[in-house]
Amino acid sequence: MTDVDSIKVHRSAEALRASLRADGYVGWDERLALVPTMGFLHAGHAALIRHAASRKPRVVVSIFVNPLQFGPNEDLERYPRDLEHDLQVCAEAGATDVFYPEVADLTPSDIEIAVEPGRLANRLCGLTRPGHFRGVCTIVNKLFNIVEPSLAVFGWKDAQQQIILRKMVKDLNIPLTIEGVEIVREADGLALSSRNTYLTAEQRAEAVNLSLGLNEARELAVTEGESDAHQLCDVVCGMIEDNTSGVIDYVKCVRLDNLEELDEVEPGNTMIAAAVRFGTTRLIDNVRF
Repeated sequence: MTDVDSIKVHRSAEALRASLRADGYVGWDERLALVPTMGFLHAGHAALIRHAASRKPRVVVSIFVNPLQFGPNEDLERYPRDLEHDLQVCAEAGATDVFYPEVADLTPSDIEIAVEPGRLANRLCGLTRPGHFRGVCTIVNKLFNIVEPSLAVFGWKDAQQQIILRKMVKDLNIPLTIEGVEIVREADGLALSSRNTYLTAEQRAEAVNLSLGLNEARELAVTEGESDAHQLCDVVCGMIEDNTSGVIDYVKCVRLDNLEELDEVEPGNTMIAAAVRFGTTRLIDNVRF
């Protein structure tokens, strides 16, 4: 096993900044990458860290369960946490630093200013999770300003999040590049997620139908030329409704660049995204083509 002592763990923004400056890293340094996470790391997070380490010599992984992105009836308190495991994943994947701040460090009780994500947050997950992307943008913007990396790496499973953050970087003139890493899946195709641990055995067996339906819809579009976006969404809905007890939050076919709903597929700019609840666990997934 990789020695976790090789990882520098920083519990405050001041400590992280001091360490970076002491090692000669200046603001928005071309040698520095950031991988923001909420912890309970799995192989999907490891892929993000490995990508960052392949691009930059110093990689900061933030671990912060962001209370601002959870709604009043969501799973903030039960969100899984395991710092010891997370440090091992970080070390093995090539991270050099972990930023593990206290909650009050990033979300003090008197916090008032937030980053408003605009119209992109009023689609897909934003329709049933009001305020979620405001919380994401506010904390990620703070992380960017604390770490000042030249590269930030995000996964495509949270595609709407990545698209919104790319827009935030552009609109706020933040001098970094965002790179996305493809979804990492379990052997049967289910997208890796920290929330998969909530699923019962029966729900886990059913949940794979989410990725099966999305893949079937993509194949219909790519190999058979089906261009009707509504028909493709019906394929996904049918797979879930016919084979699971899951409750569909949404299945939408949208433009990848602006998340607007499509009637007809636009090759190279199309995403079918879905969110389904299995019991109290909400899973998301998507395909892009």
